[in-house]
Amino acid sequence: MEMQINSLIKTKDAEQKKALNSWARANFTGSIVAGTGFGKSRCGVLAIGRSLDEHDGKGKCLVLVPTQQLQEQFKQEFIKWGYKDILDSVDIMCYQSAYKLESMHYNVVVCDEIHLGLSPEYRKFFENNTWNRILCMTATLPEDMEYCDLLQEIAPTIYRITLDECVNLGLVSPYEVLCVPVELDSVEKAEYDKANKTFVYAKYQLGQFDAFEKANYIMGAGKHTATGQEKAAAVQFYRAIRARKNIVDHASSKLAVLQRIVIKNISEKILVFGGSNEFTDKLAEATETFSTVYHSGKTKKQKKQALVDFRSGDKPVLCSTKALNQGFDVADATMAVICGLTSKGLTMIQRVGRIIRYQPNKRGQIICLYVKDSQEEKWLKSSVKSLKNVKWIDSWKKL
Repeated sequence: MEMQINSLIKTKDAEQKKALNSWARANFTGSIVAGTGFGKSRCGVLAIGRSLDEHDGKGKCLVLVPTQQLQEQFKQEFIKWGYKDILDSVDIMCYQSAYKLESMHYNVVVCDEIHLGLSPEYRKFFENNTWNRILCMTATLPEDMEYCDLLQEIAPTIYRITLDECVNLGLVSPYEVLCVPVELDSVEKAEYDKANKTFVYAKYQLGQFDAFEKANYIMGAGKHTATGQEKAAAVQFYRAIRARKNIVDHASSKLAVLQRIVIKNISEKILVFGGSNEFTDKLAEATETFSTVYHSGKTKKQKKQALVDFRSGDKPVLCSTKALNQGFDVADATMAVICGLTSKGLTMIQRVGRIIRYQPNKRGQIICLYVKDSQEEKWLKSSVKSLKNVKWIDSWKKL
């Protein structure tokens, strides 16, 4: 086992060195796109350490992260890698605070989870400031082409490694994704069919092949010129989309299947992802003996206690919505159950990343519960298309 761990460390060191050398060759401006477990945060720490060394330790550096939880975590990364002494020279801020900064001088800026810092509001930070060195980091490029183009303008990709390439190199533990169908009950099915008919009708009114673009235009730039009929169709269109998602996100059958999974795998540490805070609470209630909850609706004290209970094993099931999608590290978590899906591959990769942190002989399993023959099935197919080890089973009873 010791030889296995030493080999892992050497491989990680080599890949991280390769990434940072690519950054240096690109005049210290660029993005590292690497799957969870690669060690992007260490790359950020090393980049800052190098920059300060070149200025005799008298410089100032900035780290941008999306959440307060990651602020503290990045601080711990400096301590972990032996750079505690330079923390006084490093500002660690959330994107939502940093966008107000103007003309601030930093020797280097490190942007963690950069895909979350590219919204129109936060991008003011990049418009108002320039630097000689900027290092951006993310698990995968943004799927929104506008955001992707903006990132390439700010910091072009200089190093890229996929999640599956990280698995092949042994940087993270292997995994499998199981796609498991569930059914709506009769009431839910009637509600879904009604919402879907409204969606199809509104889509026809807007134009079969460009309905999304037209609805976006009518609700945005075209709201003053659109006809009343067009506005009504756009409103119906979006309401139907939200109604369908709400129904599949809250499918009652997911509760029963989750109970079955937890009972069968009670010796494991399990992460559970719901589609809304309300349903996440229901998922926790369905497995209340074993579960604790961590989402934006909980107080800071409640969330801290939830992590303590989960990490200690007192509550081996941790239920969340979006709060754990990035930056959460529990190496001994081996299973995730996703009960609320999106079509975005980035979200899926982040959730897979939560349970494949390297441990010898570990194999992560991600179970995705989706409503069969619904829009949720299409979302799931879209979100896993970049992953290799994906299996579709025909019944939850085979779990």
